[in-house]
Amino acid sequence: MKRLVIGMTAHVDAGKTTLSEAMLYVSGELRKLGRVDKRDSFLDTHAIERSRGITVFAKQAVMRLEDAEYTLLDTPGHTDFSAETERALSVLDCAILVISGIDGVQSHTETIWRLLGRYNTPVFVFVNKMDITALGRDFLLRELKAKLSDRITDFTPREDRSPFYESLADLDEDMMNSFLETGEISDEIIGEAVSRRNVFPCYFGSALKLTGIKELLSGISAYAKAPGYGEEFGARVYKITTENNLRLTHMKITGGSLKVRSEIDGEKVTALRIYSGAKFTSPDTAPAGTLAAAAGLTKTYAGQGIGTEKDGASPMLTPVLSYRLVLPQGTDVHTMYKNMLLLEEEDPTLRVSFDSRSGEIQVSLMGKIQLEILTAVIKERFGTEVSFDRGSIAYRETIAAPVVGIGHYEPLRHYAEVHLLMEPLPPGSGLVICSDCSEDILDRNWQRLILSNLHDKTHIGVLTGSPVTDMKITLVTGKAHLKHTEGGDFRQAAYRAVRMGLRCAESVLLEPFYSFTLRIPREFTGRAINDLQQMGAEFSSPETEEENTVIKGSAPVSEMADYHTSVSGYTKGKGQLTCVFKGYYPCHNADEVIENIAYDPDSDLENTADSVFCAHGAGFGVKWDEVKSYAHLESGISFKGEESAAEKAFSRTVSSVPADDDELMAIFERTYGKIDRSPRAAMRREYEPPPRSKPKPLPKGPTYLLVDGYNIIFSWEELKKAAADNLDLARSKLIQLLCNYRGYKKCEVILVFDAYKVKGEHREVEKTGGISVVYTKEAETADMYIEKVSHELAKDFRVRVATSDGAEQVIILGNGAYRVSAAEFYEEVKAAEAEIQKLIEDNANKGRNTQGIKVKNKKGE
Repeated sequence: MKRLVIGMTAHVDAGKTTLSEAMLYVSGELRKLGRVDKRDSFLDTHAIERSRGITVFAKQAVMRLEDAEYTLLDTPGHTDFSAETERALSVLDCAILVISGIDGVQSHTETIWRLLGRYNTPVFVFVNKMDITALGRDFLLRELKAKLSDRITDFTPREDRSPFYESLADLDEDMMNSFLETGEISDEIIGEAVSRRNVFPCYFGSALKLTGIKELLSGISAYAKAPGYGEEFGARVYKITTENNLRLTHMKITGGSLKVRSEIDGEKVTALRIYSGAKFTSPDTAPAGTLAAAAGLTKTYAGQGIGTEKDGASPMLTPVLSYRLVLPQGTDVHTMYKNMLLLEEEDPTLRVSFDSRSGEIQVSLMGKIQLEILTAVIKERFGTEVSFDRGSIAYRETIAAPVVGIGHYEPLRHYAEVHLLMEPLPPGSGLVICSDCSEDILDRNWQRLILSNLHDKTHIGVLTGSPVTDMKITLVTGKAHLKHTEGGDFRQAAYRAVRMGLRCAESVLLEPFYSFTLRIPREFTGRAINDLQQMGAEFSSPETEEENTVIKGSAPVSEMADYHTSVSGYTKGKGQLTCVFKGYYPCHNADEVIENIAYDPDSDLENTADSVFCAHGAGFGVKWDEVKSYAHLESGISFKGEESAAEKAFSRTVSSVPADDDELMAIFERTYGKIDRSPRAAMRREYEPPPRSKPKPLPKGPTYLLVDGYNIIFSWEELKKAAADNLDLARSKLIQLLCNYRGYKKCEVILVFDAYKVKGEHREVEKTGGISVVYTKEAETADMYIEKVSHELAKDFRVRVATSDGAEQVIILGNGAYRVSAAEFYEEVKAAEAEIQKLIEDNANKGRNTQGIKVKNKKGE
């Protein structure tokens, strides 16, 4: 039997769940058509989903058509639950991307499209709500091609198939050859192109009115290809759930079959469930291509590969906000922490941690909606009404250069020593833990115990106490005692070794960055670029897309987190900001963050870097910076130049070197200058440039405003009407307005008029009311003059250019000047006029109250 897992994905409110309902109804699986707004949809089974009308948890339904069995996997559409969507994508054979015919391609739609590309998932596009949209089919198709892929093709059935085949032939070589040979393209060949993502079939309809559903189902039957499955057992875990205290591991069988009583990693599968909505069947065997939930497994985790399957890649989406869990009076924090770990197991993006110093639970989340859902889930599952304080950025830490950490734990009748090599890794690598220690030195069982303990702990840095990432920890040597060593001794020694290494290393504070795409109307380009520069964003040159400007780049999450609200405000809802987590990079304001957090590693006794040695029958503590001289083993790794962390150069051998450390340092200082570093800076590294640029400080001195005269006259309605009767009158009005504006704003104004309206071989400059009025030469345009002058002035002054000439935009921005559209400048001038009038009225009222007014007392005198 042909078995496919089909994911339903969309931006929130595009009608994804309604489409799933319609497909199940048309295929005969449902007798009654449910609706989201009536809270009786088949796949929104959780009470929270029905009350809010949104999908929160990925749910499945089985649908049978002819000789095929399809499992529809409905995924959340809200951005806060996109991590749940990403986990589901790892088990899909194909996906249906639902587009709202009213809104078109939205911000989260582009994020989902990138995720589908990352997992190489074939996609069918369904444009929904065509019964109530004012946008035409051709317009929506052009938008899909422009914003998502030009391989999206209208698959609506037609009598004349020739134009359809011609459009397909341009997208794939096999389809081209078939079309040239026969004039047609078979469904089999089209299906192969769909599976290679060379074409994305697109259908139009209305899920609520059941239009276009049969065509979509026929297209899936004809063009969706089932992958080949091997005979050997394999499976991929995509989520963990708990139902009536029963832990269920949801997985897709990718090879062979899974049977009840089968053994996985030493544990037996006690039961199997195949869900369809809230109901399930309990078969004895789940064949390849099936989504099954297995009971009896306690060690599984989301993203795990079983059998022939390897573990999945690290998720592209990760939480960047951290919240403190606020518990009711009298609640046991340790019990709640255990409960929160159960929720973390079901949703790994929660990232639950416990601060033993303050006794507080920290939770990392994707956003505020997820926070509200989590609050409701905790109340439902554990009967506790909790709240969360204001969110903060989830920072990370790493190291700049290799370092060796040594941990020794030897109180009376205990013994363990561990040496770890800690090395920095490229951004996004995470934490890698391995061993390079000979079993002749340390027994394999002890090595496994050390690695297991290192994996189990969340290691925190020494700058802010944030988790450590992008680092490789290698066990290089260790020592046990035949009589006194116990398992817990190596745990203590390993943790202290990590901590000691971090104290010795150059630590680097990392913060999360977004990759963003900002799409705004052209007239707001200047405002957007100014905002991005102030955020410390790095971005490419603006691109023109029909009536919009598109800017792409990266910026710190701390600066851009709420910028979508600003974009919606100043563009009056026409702008669109799409942000995707890019990774962790060096913090742009590290000193400020470190000072505000005020973490003291010496007072963190739960994460001590000191070691314990034994002498004369008693243990004694040794500070971390003295441990090396007390250690019982040599690591076999040394560093040149121990004077400061910044001067360390990694080397596994210390045999002959061409020059000693003093000579090397003298050469370095003669070439690059003397090193003078503060103690705080010594703890951090000079890291490779992050993917951003700090905003340049504003130049001192006056601000220059260059105004393209005729561009403004013919953009402002009142001046345009005046120019129709008398151009000189329009120029005079503009000059008067700018004189008032200049007097109020205290800036230098240069008004430029084109020569084609005023004849003359030489450029004329007049000084009127404090502003400079320039009439260009006959062969010189205002654009040419403004470009030249803005280039010169921007070297020393802040320059703004008022124009709506789109062609001039890129040159102005390249010169370092700020562009103000005619509409924006009109609002500025009118606001200045209003303020001037208010000042005049206030002064007049003040004068009347102080001149010629007689006041009588109570006696009438």
